[in-house]
Amino acid sequence: MDMLLMGLCMSLIGIAVTALAFAAATHPKSPAATIQPQIPSVKPAAVPARFFSDRVASPLLPPPQVPIEVLLQQIENHVRLEQAAAESFVAFPTNAQLHSKTTSSFLN
Repeated sequence: MDMLLMGLCMSLIGIAVTALAFAAATHPKSPAATIQPQIPSVKPAAVPARFFSDRVASPLLPPPQVPIEVLLQQIENHVRLEQAAAESFVAFPTNAQLHSKTTSSFLN
C-alpha cells in the first residue's frame, strides 16, 4: 500500500510540474516585456556591383538550332543499330554480347 501511495504522489507532483510549465509557456507576456530597445539605424556600406568580381558576365547565347531532318536521321540510325544488335543477340546469344556497349551515339 505504501508503494501505491508513493507512486500516486509522484504522479500528482509530475502532473503539477507539467501544468505549471504549460501555463508558463502559453501565458501572454506583459506589454513591458515585449518592448524592444531602439537600435540606431546604420547606413549600409557601398556594395560593389558584383559580389565576386566587377567583371560583367557575357550573356549566354542560345544553342544553335539543328534542323529536324538531322535529328530524325540520327534517331533512325540509332534504331537501326539497336535492331541489328537485337537480331545478332537472338541469332547467337552470349553473356558478353548481352552486356556489351552500344555503337550508337545515343546512350541508353
